[in-house]
Amino acid sequence: MQALRSGFFAQVVLAGAILLAGCDVSFGPSSTPIAPTRPEAGIQSAASLKAEAYYSRVQNSLLTHGLLRTDGGGPDVPFNARNLTQNFLRIAFYQEYSERSGRLIAHEDNSTLHRWANPIRYDVTFGASVPESQRQIDTREVARYTSRLSGLTGLNFTPSETRTNLHIFIVNEDERERLGPELKRIVPGISPAALSAALDMARDTYCLAFAASSSGSSEYAQGVIIIRGEHPDLLRRACIHEEIAQSLGLPNDSADARPSIFNDDGEFGLLTAHDELLLRMLYDRRLTPGMTEAEARPIVTMIAAELIGGSA
Repeated sequence: MQALRSGFFAQVVLAGAILLAGCDVSFGPSSTPIAPTRPEAGIQSAASLKAEAYYSRVQNSLLTHGLLRTDGGGPDVPFNARNLTQNFLRIAFYQEYSERSGRLIAHEDNSTLHRWANPIRYDVTFGASVPESQRQIDTREVARYTSRLSGLTGLNFTPSETRTNLHIFIVNEDERERLGPELKRIVPGISPAALSAALDMARDTYCLAFAASSSGSSEYAQGVIIIRGEHPDLLRRACIHEEIAQSLGLPNDSADARPSIFNDDGEFGLLTAHDELLLRMLYDRRLTPGMTEAEARPIVTMIAAELIGGSA
């Protein structure tokens, strides 16, 4: 079992994620639509409307403080091969949270390299209260972004309602709280701590991602992403970028990673040029799932130098 990863700005959690690895699980078919608490599609509950207003204020505050940058980095955030090497090792081979005695606690543990080997068949499921205009925006964003990720990793991403192995839920408050049976069906081995983290998301947890592999394997076989439907457009887009990228095998944050979405400070909201290189490194064929940090370090050092020049 790998752990919850969160991104922080002051008291605000920018993004959270749970990675489930090494679980001996089987998987069901594609997800089904999630009904809202109220029967009418497009109608939000009072709790959901309150959350929507809150996250609108959060996004405005972050932007006012110069955070959630969308420029991908520039001359003000230089990095070299040594920075890239150290950032990759910290983000790919460590996890920020661990499960202990049935609870998720903030405790960084080292891990082995995990990533996908098979094509990714994703399905985006919207809560019934999510309006059609928002569904169209998010569906286009996921399609554009997975196409970009495919070019970086070599993975084949295909939207599919059958044999889905990456389930993306964009749901409002009441709909998320009722996802329990669906999550148990998709990931039968899900732990109570992980399930609770998904269903009982604190207000300052913006989104979650699960990735599971079969027992003894370091190759992911199934993933689940949960994004709050109440987020304004940029926050939802930031969640799409971070959670899909993280679920590919980058489970940790690093305070030294800049420009990067894999940093607790929330400065960058969308995948950066630095992060693109991390993904290219992760899926370089010279690295293999199950490698330890010590085994991978000389190879990572070589790849970083090849990507941007200079020594690491």
